Amino acid sequence: MNTNFDFNGLIARLCKKISAEEGDAASITKDVDIIPFSGDRGGVAAPVNTNFDFNGRLARLNDKIFAEEVDAILITKDANVTYFSGFRGDSAALFVGKNFRKLITDGRYTEQAQRQSKNFQIVEHSDGLFKKIVDEIKSSGCHKIGVEATVMTVAQRDYLARELDGVEFKSLEFDTLRQVKDAAEIEMIRKACEIADNAFTKVLEVIRPNVREIEVAAELEYFMRKLGSERAAFDTIVASGVRGSLPHGIATEKKICAGELVTMDFGATFRGYCSDITRTVAVGKISHEQKKIYNAVHDAQLYGLEIITAGKSGKEIDSAVRDCLRDADYGEFFMHSLGHGVGLEIHEEPRLSSLSNCEHLLPNMVVTDEPGVYIRNFGGVRIEDTVLVTDDRAETLTRSPKTLIEL
Repeated sequence: MNTNFDFNGLIARLCKKISAEEGDAASITKDVDIIPFSGDRGGVAAPVNTNFDFNGRLARLNDKIFAEEVDAILITKDANVTYFSGFRGDSAALFVGKNFRKLITDGRYTEQAQRQSKNFQIVEHSDGLFKKIVDEIKSSGCHKIGVEATVMTVAQRDYLARELDGVEFKSLEFDTLRQVKDAAEIEMIRKACEIADNAFTKVLEVIRPNVREIEVAAELEYFMRKLGSERAAFDTIVASGVRGSLPHGIATEKKICAGELVTMDFGATFRGYCSDITRTVAVGKISHEQKKIYNAVHDAQLYGLEIITAGKSGKEIDSAVRDCLRDADYGEFFMHSLGHGVGLEIHEEPRLSSLSNCEHLLPNMVVTDEPGVYIRNFGGVRIEDTVLVTDDRAETLTRSPKTLIEL
C-alpha cells in the first residue's frame, strides 16, 4: 500500500545506480527491495512439517535426477525444501545426488532440521549458505548440477560459476512435482479452508458503516489465528466502494459507507498449507447496477465450478469463464487470470489462465476459481473459492455463502 514516501527520490537514486554501473536497465525481484521503489507488498505462507509421504516425494526427485541426466540437484526455494525434506526453517538448501541427500542450514536450525528431516544428512554452515554449497559440490565430485534457475539470483549463479570451474549447471523446475496433492495435503487444505470460512462468518458481525477497512482486515486475521491458523496466507485484501476496482486493494484507513460493496480476499494457513477465498458483500441497499455486476460474477464463478474437471486445460477453462462475463457485457473489466494452484504457496502451479502451461488438469490438484469485474471510479466484485479437482467437477473446499449478503 503506497503512502507519502519519496518515491521520486528513490527512483532518482536507482537511475544513478544504473548509470554508475554502466547498465541500460535494472531488474529488481527481491520483495524488500521492490517495496521501497514501488510501495508494493506481498505475502508468502510459511510451511510446516507433518506426516506426509516423504519417501514417495524423494523417489520422484530421484527419478528427476536420472531423467534430466544430472549428477545431483540443488534446491533453494523454501517451499520445495519443505516439500521434499519437511524442514520449515529458512536459509537452507537441499543437495541431493544419486547416493546422498544433504540439508544445508545454519546453527539456528540444526536441531530443528534433525527433528524434521529424518531422511537427510544435516550439514551446518557458519560462513554463508552458498559458500557451504560450493564446498559440498566440490567434495561430492559432481560435474552436472540441476538448479532452480527461476529462484536463484544472478549473483548466486555467478558465484557458483566462479567458484566451481568445470561444473555445468542445468536449469530445472520442481514446482510441478507439487501439483497433485496427496490425502494428507488435501486434509490440511480443507482445514485451512474451514478456518477461513468460520472467520468470514464472524467478521460479518463487524462490517457496518464507519468501520475502517483496516479494522475488518484485522478482525479477519484475528479470527483466523484464534481458530487455528498459523498466520494469514497473504496480505488480507479489503476494498470497499470505488476501491473495489483494485483487484489487490490492501486494506486502508477508508471508512465503509452505506450502499457500498465490500470485497474481502483472505486465507488461512494450517500446518503450512494455504486457503484462498474471496467474498463480496453489500452494506445496506445497493444499486441495480451493483446487483447486476454481482450476479454476473456469481454466474461466471458457478460456471467455473462446473467446468473445472480433470482432463481440461488451464487455458480452456479460463477462456470459457471469460466468455461468460463477456456475454454479460463485462468481459473487458475482467483483467486477471481465473485461478491458480494452492498448497504450500498461495500461488503455485497449475494456473488457469491464457498463459497456462497446464494441458490437462489431474484429479487432486487444488486450484482457485475467482472471476471478477473491476470498473474504475465505480467499484468491483470478486467471488473466489478454493476447489479440489475431480473427474466429475470441482469440489468446493471453501463453503461460505455466495448469494448476495446485504448487511
